[in-house]
Amino acid sequence: MKKTMDFGKILLKLAGVAKEYLDNQQKEAEPVRQARPVERPVETTVEREKTDAEWEAYFRNILQSEFSSYSIREKVPVTDLAGFVSDEEQLYTTRPTQVYKAEWGQPFTFVLEADGSAKAVVMLGKGHSHDENVKYLIARMYAEKLNLPYINFYTQMPNERSYVIGRIRKFLN
Repeated sequence: MKKTMDFGKILLKLAGVAKEYLDNQQKEAEPVRQARPVERPVETTVEREKTDAEWEAYFRNILQSEFSSYSIREKVPVTDLAGFVSDEEQLYTTRPTQVYKAEWGQPFTFVLEADGSAKAVVMLGKGHSHDENVKYLIARMYAEKLNLPYINFYTQMPNERSYVIGRIRKFLN
């Protein structure tokens, strides 16, 4: 009977070795999974939109520091440069009977002056509708009538300092 027990033990050992072999084969067949690195929350700085006052302060700072040879006036009514309210201009060639008065124009955000006269106009506007808004078109038309560079900036764009300075210099030269 001892032989039977020895044979039973051998069978159990053999079954254990076979199971271990099969388990190892199965592990090798599975793709190796690497431990995932700990994910850190991504830090993003969401830049909020500047207010009109912040944009004006930003441009005022640039104009005062980079164009100090000019005096700067802010929110200048078109009539201050264009003259009397009775002055009327044709805005659209497609509507020759329709005229627009200077008083209807958007005030110039900044006017650069030297030697007692205006040298350029800087306008800030929101969105591309700035170019389609009749008030801005009237202001632009009167600036052109006065042979003043009309330099417009869209406030939804980054308007990096170097870009603003370069663009204004381009118009002034």
